[in-house]
Amino acid sequence: MELLLKKNVDKLGMIGDVVKVKEGYARNYLLPKGLATTVSPANLKQIEKEKIKMELQLKEERVRLQGVLEKISAASCTISAKANEEGRLFGSVAAAQIADALAKEGYPVDKEMIKLDSPIKDCGVFNVTIALNPELQTKCKVSVVKEDVGQPE
Repeated sequence: MELLLKKNVDKLGMIGDVVKVKEGYARNYLLPKGLATTVSPANLKQIEKEKIKMELQLKEERVRLQGVLEKISAASCTISAKANEEGRLFGSVAAAQIADALAKEGYPVDKEMIKLDSPIKDCGVFNVTIALNPELQTKCKVSVVKEDVGQPE
């Protein structure tokens, strides 16, 4: 089934692209969420107008994000977690915890922006990739330290 994308879809295409997808994917995901529409001359014209408008917005957004990117690259955050004597965590530190720690420091980062190959399971300092959009990425230092637990009396 051929569809015209109304929005950028990861691993599928950009706005205005005509893509071939399976009917179930189109019917159950793309069409209900408003990410795509049927291919017709009227829809093509409409999408071209939206694409031009979106490109202008992206340029403005890119300038704003560049400033945020520079601030985040200089940032670091510390997360305390329960760990054993060797420094292995009893759980793991995931993207959501890193996003919360950065938000407390004043950096507006969603958990979807944080790219971890796998959850952090050891204490230490890690360089975590933060992608504000597919083109703008930076690294941020995340320190995972052993949580101080009061000794039982």
